[in-house]
Amino acid sequence: MNQPIATASTRLFGLDPELEAALPAFPRADLSDPVAAREGLARLAAAAPAPDTTGLEIEERTVAADAQVPVAVRIYRPHGARGAILWLHGGGFVMGDLDTEHPWAVRIAQGSGAVVISVGYRRAPEHPYPAALDDTCAALAWAAGHAAELGIDPARIAIGGHGAGATLAAAAALRARDRQGPRIRFQLLNQPALDDRQQTWSARHFTATPFMTREKAAASWRHYLGPRTDADPVPPYAAPARATDLRDLPAAHIATAQFDPNRDEAIEYAVRLLRAGVPVDLHQWAGTFHGSQAAVSAAVSCRQIDELGAVLRRALA
Repeated sequence: MNQPIATASTRLFGLDPELEAALPAFPRADLSDPVAAREGLARLAAAAPAPDTTGLEIEERTVAADAQVPVAVRIYRPHGARGAILWLHGGGFVMGDLDTEHPWAVRIAQGSGAVVISVGYRRAPEHPYPAALDDTCAALAWAAGHAAELGIDPARIAIGGHGAGATLAAAAALRARDRQGPRIRFQLLNQPALDDRQQTWSARHFTATPFMTREKAAASWRHYLGPRTDADPVPPYAAPARATDLRDLPAAHIATAQFDPNRDEAIEYAVRLLRAGVPVDLHQWAGTFHGSQAAVSAAVSCRQIDELGAVLRRALA
């Protein structure tokens, strides 16, 4: 019988001490009420100190998607930037927006020297798959088509994100490959959720790890995929781990957290990319959990954030 590795009352052996001390500041892992979850995350984000945006030009724009649904984007432009990344916020497909992602977009822009195009995609459950992916791909096409106006090199456009945002980035890379464009230079996938089936070792055993539990992951997929029966196939553009052919995808950096139900599906995706001939860097961060980078005062979080910027800088050089 599979026993839970972690419960609310059990210490995780090997959890970083600074992250353990920060656990009370993290919200309860619950997506049963999407509206309440959004409001809670927004309050936490608003209470955090505002990031220093010195050296960045920040601009609000609106992109028209295929269905003529406007997609809000926020552009962060460091001086002299030529490369860019389309950046997707996390939040289990349900939470998060341009404002909650603002500090992270600032850090990515400052750390990489790249233009960051943060995307305010539609959220589930009001807008299930493929709404968020459609918005992502519309923003990607817009960025590629307006590269000259944005002052970026169209051959140096990456895509990436946290959590569900990383899922959307991986899915958009698959769709762009299959539709012959737009060209994506690089994938920056930070703690992605890639497999709705939840059959990996970490998904079955990390049932009550901090911030991301098995039930929260399951609720996230339920909200995103919408009502369906067992006979309804889940497409790889929704859950990229279901893709059977990973050839000819952009090079990738995949970062995982030790105590994360999504850990093993991301590691397995990295291995499959490698077997398909795709260059991959995989960094499994010991002592961390899903979303623990929000504890920005922890030394391990600082190293993780610095690495994301440095990796992107090299990829777009």
